[in-house]
Amino acid sequence: MTSPAPARARLKVTRPVLAWALWDWGSAAVNAVMTTFVFTVYLTSSLFGNKDANTAALATGMAITGVVIALIAPVLGRRSDAGGRRKLWLAVHTGVIVVASAACFFVRPDHAYLWMGILFLCVATLGNELASVNYFAMLPQISTKETMGRVSGFGWAFGYLGGIVALALVLFGFIEPIVDWPGASSEDGLNLRLVALFCAVWTVIFCLPVFFAVPEVPAARAEKTSWLASYRELFAHIGRLWRTDRTTLFFLISSAVYRDGLAAIFTFGGVIAGAVFGMSASQVIIFAIAGNVIAALGALLGGWLDDRVGPRTVILACLVGLLIMGFGVFFSQGSAGFWIFGLGLCLLVGPAQSASRSLLARRTTPENAGEIFGLYTTTGRAISFLAPSLFALFTSMAVAAGVSSAGEDGGKATRYGILGIMVVLAAGLVLFLFTRERTTAPAPEGA
Repeated sequence: MTSPAPARARLKVTRPVLAWALWDWGSAAVNAVMTTFVFTVYLTSSLFGNKDANTAALATGMAITGVVIALIAPVLGRRSDAGGRRKLWLAVHTGVIVVASAACFFVRPDHAYLWMGILFLCVATLGNELASVNYFAMLPQISTKETMGRVSGFGWAFGYLGGIVALALVLFGFIEPIVDWPGASSEDGLNLRLVALFCAVWTVIFCLPVFFAVPEVPAARAEKTSWLASYRELFAHIGRLWRTDRTTLFFLISSAVYRDGLAAIFTFGGVIAGAVFGMSASQVIIFAIAGNVIAALGALLGGWLDDRVGPRTVILACLVGLLIMGFGVFFSQGSAGFWIFGLGLCLLVGPAQSASRSLLARRTTPENAGEIFGLYTTTGRAISFLAPSLFALFTSMAVAAGVSSAGEDGGKATRYGILGIMVVLAAGLVLFLFTRERTTAPAPEGA
């Protein structure tokens, strides 16, 4: 077993670490408000037609987005490493997040706008995932092997805290305004559409510091490489991993499965709260704020444990706990049960994500981090159709079985989509159990 890092190594919040964490804070508005607790709830509400059908459409769009990300993420990571353009591509993809979020302002509460809204959300998700390739790859630049767990957890915690503040501003500025102002009007969905513009501005403001505080990675080579050659190099690298570092390759595969389940918890959490448990927009946001507080504490605790007992132990404990909490949500018949088990999910998702990121970062070098995290994103997104598709499948099967009667707005069948997410998490746990801890350094590439 790999020895845990020394307990006396302390996290120092340097200027680069703080600026790096602020990007998580800035992107949290899109993650928490747009794709989890507010705008997806808006899109899957009865304002756009049947709730169950809307949920299935959203899941389909997210699955297609995953295929696109899987095809381009690793090559973009490799090319940014090679050309010393990690910050450039982070800026480009952050810009995609901003533009797509702002475009959601034009999605009016009518079924005719449903697919437009799904398209904009999918583009924002695309930008966020591609930006994460280079953002994650910066972790070895701003931390040491001894502090990676806590720096990673600090970033996740900052993201959750940013989500708390953003959600609070959305609640008291647009949904249940403290001060009456024209932008808080719900007529034609104006308040929720303005939330999209708010998220775009928020992202711009808080994502900027990382571009000034974290230095660019040196170019690995001067010559340019074509996309076709980049793909050849990518597959050659996968072959080298198979020959020299199968432990990392197996981790990429196993984590792809359970991370898809983790992503689905975020994507459909707000939808489940609104459609299944009948929570209003303001109630969903209040739950989201509480959930983000719990998640931030969980990420900090998980980062601390990561550096002491190792990321593998943290991941295993979280996956088992997530299955227990997930089934608790499924069997809950009232909002009280959703609050209890839903907050349990929030507590465990952050540490699982953070530990996964730090486990991989411990196996990279500053020179290949972008490519490895490109593979990390690709393997995660290569099967990202699993959780959304199973969510849609279980929901559709429940509809076909008559769970939602004809003429209803829907929502009852969406409960069974939870089982689809649990299947993915369980499969990820089983695969991860067969992923061994690396006991020796990987062989040189020429081996």
